[in-house]
Amino acid sequence: MKILVICQYYYPEPFRIQDICEEMVKRGHEVTVVTGLPNYPMGEIYDGYRHGEKRDEIINGVNVHRCFTFGRKTGVIRRFLNYYSYSISSYLYISHIREKFDVVFVNQLSPIMMANAGVKYKRRRNKKMILYCLDLWPESLAVGGIKRASPLYKHYHKVSKKIYNCADTIFISSKLFQNYLSKEFDISPEKIIYLPQFAEEIFIKNDLIKEGDKKQITNFVFAGNIGSAQSVETIIESANILRQRTDIHFHILGDGSSLKGCKSLVEKFALTNVTFYGRKPLKDMVYYYKMADAMLITMVKNPTLSLTLPGKVQSYLAAGKPIIGAIDGEGADLIHRAQCGYCSSAEDSKELALCLLKFTDGNQKKEFSFNAKNYYKHYFSKERFINEFEKILYE
Repeated sequence: MKILVICQYYYPEPFRIQDICEEMVKRGHEVTVVTGLPNYPMGEIYDGYRHGEKRDEIINGVNVHRCFTFGRKTGVIRRFLNYYSYSISSYLYISHIREKFDVVFVNQLSPIMMANAGVKYKRRRNKKMILYCLDLWPESLAVGGIKRASPLYKHYHKVSKKIYNCADTIFISSKLFQNYLSKEFDISPEKIIYLPQFAEEIFIKNDLIKEGDKKQITNFVFAGNIGSAQSVETIIESANILRQRTDIHFHILGDGSSLKGCKSLVEKFALTNVTFYGRKPLKDMVYYYKMADAMLITMVKNPTLSLTLPGKVQSYLAAGKPIIGAIDGEGADLIHRAQCGYCSSAEDSKELALCLLKFTDGNQKKEFSFNAKNYYKHYFSKERFINEFEKILYE
């Protein structure tokens, strides 16, 4: 089968779409990815991809074409330049492509407009299109502060409705997405299939269960994007509440728009129990996961974000790590279902601090670790994902 993949982000950017494409190649399929110039999350085009370099590559058997893209950098204007540069350049590229594909797969994150090239090929060649909804639009704009009553939000609501309804099948990474898509865009439930993400192989192959710490320090680790939606500030506020507990330390890995503000907050509180490491390559994450007694997950209090299940959750589970969260909705439900940790309400630093103390002073670490690993194997394995994905492609 020849598969056309549309996604603004691809390797060397840290997204699971690379694993999906390479696994399909291993199974004998021919995969072509139309993507942008790598610049996530820092917003600067990666070295080696500027000035027309590496516009066409073959990466582990996957054909990759890169369309012109402005780096995200900072600010609203630059962000929209980034969004539309890929949307327009990929649309133009697809408009002239002669190669024939059997099916179109859109790996849809933000922005929703990245799907335009897929819609174009579907209509031009009369092919089926599958869309994997990993980020709800236009709700992502509301999370960023754009009011639902604004003309801008209403415009993107129309754009989103058109794209979602154009898909023949929609994969969703969170069960709660179905009600939203059906209610907001009149999408038939029959078109929607729950297909949760899997974890990176590195967290499955390595033994990351931590043994006893001779220093008796409980290490809590947050790993991932540090943006406005992630509410890492809640972790820092909890660290301030627990500043007298010298046996507790917080480790924050990642980068993003809110990193500077988080560091300023640590300085304001004069905290010595928080360490920032910046963004680390995936291969180095094994060390930090091994160090962690439990992993942290936080999100802002938002009814739409509560529908999502952050991709880091699967990585935490696969590594057999207890999870301590300040999160609502799907994330909180999963922690309770898997019985792999404790969870407080989103943005509630006091309640999160109590959860952290309960874990530190309790004796359920081994039980939570076992439950996390076991839950991942039953519900989120890569083999299960790829089998279902391939089955739907054939159908």
